[in-house]
Amino acid sequence: MIKGKTIVITGAANGIGRAWAEMFKADGAMVIACDKDEKKLQELDELGITTTLADVSKPKEVEGFINLAINKTGKIDALFNNAGMGFGYKLEDSPDGGFEYHVAVHLFGAVYGMRYAIPFMREQGHGRIINTISRNAETDVPTTSAYAAAKAGIWSASRVAAKEVADTDILINMLIPGPTNTQIWGKEMSHLQEPKETYPTAKKLALLEKGGPSAKVFWDEKEYSMFGQENEILKKSRATPE
Repeated sequence: MIKGKTIVITGAANGIGRAWAEMFKADGAMVIACDKDEKKLQELDELGITTTLADVSKPKEVEGFINLAINKTGKIDALFNNAGMGFGYKLEDSPDGGFEYHVAVHLFGAVYGMRYAIPFMREQGHGRIINTISRNAETDVPTTSAYAAAKAGIWSASRVAAKEVADTDILINMLIPGPTNTQIWGKEMSHLQEPKETYPTAKKLALLEKGGPSAKVFWDEKEYSMFGQENEILKKSRATPE
């Protein structure tokens, strides 16, 4: 079912995005891999994957790789807004512009991807968008303020965007990889799962049937309830007369 589909992946030179690029390619997809890491992108080039340098915090560069996918393959079947990095600063110690750039890469990068891909998906009559988020959005772990804020923002933006395209066969969902051994930690974390272990969930979301779930979060191929307690409180408040 993947063979011949166009899959666009940001943050594809390393870690989870790289595993997805390689595995979608092995399954027969036409992969467009985007990243800032030119050296690692060259390794994907050697595998026959189409690569492009892009900083997803810059809207014109996002528009550029969306156009590249359309010009090269005529379509975008699935877009993975996956680019990101770790933060690691207490808010009071964060460098000038550091918080802002972090949010720009994670949140604005996903927003730009959706903004530029949705019109093409509307025109072609279908599309799947998968935005990488994290359970950090629900937590208050010190030194993760920008990361947590960005991931919470992606959750909100994705849900709204999904409702805005509910009249189409465009499904917008979110994926939690879970604790994974990638360079985001700044060191080897061999006790964590390997990036390739997240591929079944990515593949599942790329292949959702028409009428499938949208505005949902998935982790290990199952739906996950973000902010579950808050959602229950909200439901109760709506049910309670003023």
